[in-house]
Amino acid sequence: MSNERQARMADRIRVLIAERLEKGLRDPRLGFVTITDVRVTGDLQHASVFYTVYGSDQEREDSAAALKAATGMLRSEVGKRLGVRLTPSLEFIPDALPESAGHIADLLREAQERDAVVAGLASTATYAGDEDPYVKPREFDEDDDEDEV
Repeated sequence: MSNERQARMADRIRVLIAERLEKGLRDPRLGFVTITDVRVTGDLQHASVFYTVYGSDQEREDSAAALKAATGMLRSEVGKRLGVRLTPSLEFIPDALPESAGHIADLLREAQERDAVVAGLASTATYAGDEDPYVKPREFDEDDDEDEV
């Protein structure tokens, strides 16, 4: 029951913060922020809000500072709209998703290049032995069968 409640609260917090950020904050440092996940502790007292920022490293740093400065305001707004007795504290954590995705894209590109090299080698390759190395059963002539009987 409590896990379900945690998940519902986390999802609701994610939606509320995303809606508020969509309306915009009065902080020019805030860039294009996407809330990727929210995790709430078992006692519902703390929420870890994971986010990504589209842009340069400087824009990520500026957005992190803007979110840190707006944490109190966002918490009070979430508290008003959640309708719970105790509003969880909010902690904004940059999500490593873009870096992971970039690394995976690099690995896939490298694998594709290696596959192309192997395909090129295979197209000009010749067999080391016979084309068909499997042993075929011998075909007997009718004369052979009579001799063996």
